[in-house]
Amino acid sequence: MKNSNNILFIGLIAVLLLTNSTIHSQDLVADNMLLFQRSYGGWPKHFEEKAINYKRDYTVVEKATITDDIGRNDATIDNDATTKEIWYLAKAYKAFKNPKYLVAVENGIRYLLKAQYQNGGWPQFYPDSSLYRSEITYNDNAMINALKVLQDVVLKRNNLDIVDTSLIAPSKAAVEKGIDCILKTQIRVKGKLTVWCAQYDAVSLKPAKARTFELVSLSGNESVGIVEFLMEQPYPSQAIKDAINSAVAWFNAAKIVGYNFVDIPAPGTPKGKDRVFVQDPNSTIWARFYDIDTNEPFFSGRDSQKKKYVKDIEYERRNGYAWYGTWPAQLLANKYPNWVLKNQ
Repeated sequence: MKNSNNILFIGLIAVLLLTNSTIHSQDLVADNMLLFQRSYGGWPKHFEEKAINYKRDYTVVEKATITDDIGRNDATIDNDATTKEIWYLAKAYKAFKNPKYLVAVENGIRYLLKAQYQNGGWPQFYPDSSLYRSEITYNDNAMINALKVLQDVVLKRNNLDIVDTSLIAPSKAAVEKGIDCILKTQIRVKGKLTVWCAQYDAVSLKPAKARTFELVSLSGNESVGIVEFLMEQPYPSQAIKDAINSAVAWFNAAKIVGYNFVDIPAPGTPKGKDRVFVQDPNSTIWARFYDIDTNEPFFSGRDSQKKKYVKDIEYERRNGYAWYGTWPAQLLANKYPNWVLKNQ
């Protein structure tokens, strides 16, 4: 009987330890995300001028510094900041049931809702509105990622079915306003819809310049993410269909066939290589920026001067930016044809 009681006691202790371990299991990445979240709900992208590394253990001194920065106005949706944390923490909450993860997710969603302009656009940074940070930003899919998070809330997918149901209605309204902004900012040239600029003035909704080498243009990159988001809409209006079809027509007209942008050895240069535009019969690419009036590719360095050829901008910018790419390739080859079958 005594042995039986001992076995029962040991078994109970084992269950309690297992249960306690399950409750308090931690995720280093998720815990670091909690550490970096600003008091108003968003996340920054840098720590000590470098991209935040969520996979490392921060020292006690570093954690104190990060905690001291909790009120800084550096939260952003640039470089996937804020949106990637929301998605990750939602997944972590389902795995570990840490209530702090859920609170952080919901505060992140509230941040996105608060940061949205009445016209439906999102600034790159909020609440910091200095320089180009206040511009409506499609660059690097910033605004599109914000819209995707909120649509996930509405559709209860990608682990965001966990959030408070009171967030669904405002998220739905925000998505609708965001789509309206997208449609209003699609650029018309001679009365014909084309694609989008990477950023827009928050008040006039006119295409705007961001960094010195990011001038007003038609974007061969950011426009892809916009179109793909529009194609995800379950019941597309005629205006959405027109926007998609017009953008795809532009992609087809703007493609550069028979050329590529490649690295070549360049001894004596800072990187030991250079990037050049060369003939390649097997390649089809698009430029990052096209002139709105002429639809011709252009390039600019830190002097903000338009150049016709990428070789004419300084070495540092020529080798430090994605001037050409294959961004629309999968859209044209697979995604758009499949969408047409379902929606035309």
